[in-house]
Amino acid sequence: MAEPQPRVPRVLVVWCPDWPVVATAPAEGDHGPVAVVVSGHVLACSDEARSAGVRRGQRLRLAQRLCPELRLRERDQEAEARRFEPVAAAVEAFTPRVEILRPGLCAIPVKGPARYFGGEEALAGKVRAAVAAALAAPDETAGARTPYENEPAAGTDGAAAGRRDPHPGDGVEQPGTVRRLHPAPAPLHPAPAAAPAVPLHAVPGAAPAAHPQAPAAEERAPQAVPRPAPVPPSGLVGVADGLFAAVLAARAGVLVPQGRTAEFLAPYPVAALGDEDLADLLGRLGIHTVGAFAVLSGEAVADRFGPAGTAAHRLARGLQARPLTPRRAGPDLAVEQLFDPPEESSEPLVFVGRALADRLHARLGAAGLACQRVAVEVTCADGGTASRLWRHEGRLGSAALAERVRWQLQAWQGAGRFPEEAGGFTALRLVPDGLVPDRGRQLALWGQAVVEDRVERAVARVQALLGYAGLRRVEPAGGRGPGEWAARTTWTEDSGERHTAGATAPWPGRVQDPAPSVVPRAPLPVSVLDAAGQPVGVDGRAEVSAPPARIALDGRVLEVTGWTGPWPAVEHWWDPALARRRARFQVAVADGRALLLTVEGGRWYVEGAYD
Repeated sequence: MAEPQPRVPRVLVVWCPDWPVVATAPAEGDHGPVAVVVSGHVLACSDEARSAGVRRGQRLRLAQRLCPELRLRERDQEAEARRFEPVAAAVEAFTPRVEILRPGLCAIPVKGPARYFGGEEALAGKVRAAVAAALAAPDETAGARTPYENEPAAGTDGAAAGRRDPHPGDGVEQPGTVRRLHPAPAPLHPAPAAAPAVPLHAVPGAAPAAHPQAPAAEERAPQAVPRPAPVPPSGLVGVADGLFAAVLAARAGVLVPQGRTAEFLAPYPVAALGDEDLADLLGRLGIHTVGAFAVLSGEAVADRFGPAGTAAHRLARGLQARPLTPRRAGPDLAVEQLFDPPEESSEPLVFVGRALADRLHARLGAAGLACQRVAVEVTCADGGTASRLWRHEGRLGSAALAERVRWQLQAWQGAGRFPEEAGGFTALRLVPDGLVPDRGRQLALWGQAVVEDRVERAVARVQALLGYAGLRRVEPAGGRGPGEWAARTTWTEDSGERHTAGATAPWPGRVQDPAPSVVPRAPLPVSVLDAAGQPVGVDGRAEVSAPPARIALDGRVLEVTGWTGPWPAVEHWWDPALARRRARFQVAVADGRALLLTVEGGRWYVEGAYD
């Protein structure tokens, strides 16, 4: 007799594709090929960039080779949170239990709202219309958004591909079938042969979509295709059993009937489960799809792959990653700070939010618990309140949680949730949600963690005096000149990891060691003359017009006793707006100093000095 499957709560997910691109669109509008880049890889790209072959996760160099006119943007997480607030508020009109997984992706439970609004399909349609209206409304904090389409990224992101019945066109929708909630986008490339799977019928007449097991963009250069016309941004809605399947359903824009989530997930590659090591191991064992993994025995999976494999196996079967662990109601672990008199600015709440985050973590640790979500609640002097859920899962430290408090306050203020007549803020409250037993974490040896805690407390006190951006630290960064080797960044919990990849990456044309011991904030202008008193120049072939004989610096003329160079550096030659052509020299002068000089556009500068 088959073991009865536990009921998994139904979840509706709203997904706004390529949200980092949408959130960073400039005020004047930008409809060319655009990509948001992090650590030398494409994080998100626009529809025009995707049509040229750019994919999420690609190396920047490959993306620029495929699309030379690609425009690059830096990621702005604050803008992502601020501009997603109207979307979250639109979804919140259907239920207050809105959970923000990340800016651009949120979820709500289906049970109550579906009963009130006449079923899951009716609810999904209303949510989709509300989200579209929120995205179409003018944004006062930024300009027009960059267009995009719903095709998933390459590689492991292929799990986001749409799902269709391999035999469409029956003419009659079957009961208990997957319903498409959005018009089907035409695939950019022909879909490969589909893996064997249980047929899931789609809306009659829907065009076949690309299979989730599409090859990565790096494996082959895509053929040129006509670029689509810009379209306004919109959100995709999906409904399924559990959060994991609902996210994939939203990426496909479908409603998966209750109890058929395992069939919906079956054709996806095992990389869709989110564990790269497990996916690699399963691939070497010949298990390439979620369905093939799901048919394995749970006991065998637990013995071979451990807790991580068991959690992934439950997801593959359409269940939750862990079984429910009901427990009796315990003490209230929420932390709160009251303000009397009310605070007019949101900045003090950010510092208070960090202290509250410390208290919240201490309370959870004392109780042996961890939380999956944290609710940020704010109360105003006029009695108005606002609350928003942020996913936590034990990975957010105090500084990271305080940043989300700041993002949320700025988003609320930008959306007009707290007008001036509200009278200021009277309370800030952090409420843990989804309590689970804490499995613990491995601490560092020799007391490093204790030292870091003391440093973080000192940083918090200094930031309370100088402001959040008042304390900065220098981090190694990538670049060719000495002025580009270090970056001053705001002190945050994860800021030490932002520039590491760029600092260690190869930089052709980089000034070799030893590095200059003195580097001015801005290069100092200098004149370089030959023996006849004429300016020295460097042509396009990196040939010097005459040997440098003297330099004029700070009103003094110094004889050149030795020199070497030039070392040309040509940067961003494919982008006229960013293109630079420079050449560097090392010269020794009569007063005993050695200088690093650079010439650009016929002008000479001092970039550094050697002891």
